[in-house]
Amino acid sequence: MKKILTIIGPTAVGKTDLTVRIAENLNGEIIGLDSRQIYKYMNIGTAQPTNDDMKSINHHLIGCKEPWEPISAGKYAKMIIEKISEIQEREKVPIICGGAGLYFRAITKGIFSESYTDAGLRKELENKYKEDSMSLMLRLQSIDPEYAKIVHINNKKRLIRALEIFELTGFPPTKHFKNQKMNQSQLLDLYTVYLSLEKNVHINKINERTNYMVKMGWVDEVDYLLSLQKEKRLKMPALDSIGYKQVIEYINDDIDRETLIKTVVNKTKQYARSQDKWFKKEKIDLFVDLTNLEGFDVHKYICDIYSII
Repeated sequence: MKKILTIIGPTAVGKTDLTVRIAENLNGEIIGLDSRQIYKYMNIGTAQPTNDDMKSINHHLIGCKEPWEPISAGKYAKMIIEKISEIQEREKVPIICGGAGLYFRAITKGIFSESYTDAGLRKELENKYKEDSMSLMLRLQSIDPEYAKIVHINNKKRLIRALEIFELTGFPPTKHFKNQKMNQSQLLDLYTVYLSLEKNVHINKINERTNYMVKMGWVDEVDYLLSLQKEKRLKMPALDSIGYKQVIEYINDDIDRETLIKTVVNKTKQYARSQDKWFKKEKIDLFVDLTNLEGFDVHKYICDIYSII
């Protein structure tokens, strides 16, 4: 069975555009690997593929869930597997593209079988996070120093989830990941390409993209989500995504436009660093630095290599 081509890398590195060109070359369809691009009404803020991209190439798991619907790594992995089968039945080439490290791990190594959760405990941890997030970070560092290295203190969801797992099972996340068991037929055999950029070039791209997102109507997009949240009276986990808190602060006149952009850029840089740390622990088949490759057909290079494996 042919390995599944997978394009990963940190946010704003250029995964989407390159993968569209690869899909055109390989007669492929693209499956998203992104915990936020899966939500509706967040096209701008999560940098979803454009309408033109999705007209030229079929995309899956992009803008298909309501923003109040939670999604776990296990469920996402099952959806990816289902989409791969559907695409292969049409005699097309499935191509996975995204930057969600936990979801990548779920399709390559599985997730621990007993996915414990407790609403009361989670609420307690959320309250503690509001009061003193650093104390929770120090707690994670003490019980699971390895996992703490790839969890940023601003990643509220992952930090709280890690501590919840420990409190309920007595074991830290790293131990669960090492002992995880999953039916081998549910794990994917991937050919993984990791994209990167030289640091300063990457920062410039993050800056340019953030300004573009605001210019294209990100504030209006968030304003609509807030009205939808009020109408539905439902908590939207999607609004925990990078930058959304700052856009809400801007809407409420708590910060100005310059502060909004500067803060979002900084948080995106932090997120990109955490993605890089995460993926360095995963099995990568091909590293491609996109810096100074103007005029070089990177998509053709990747397609040629993939065709002979």
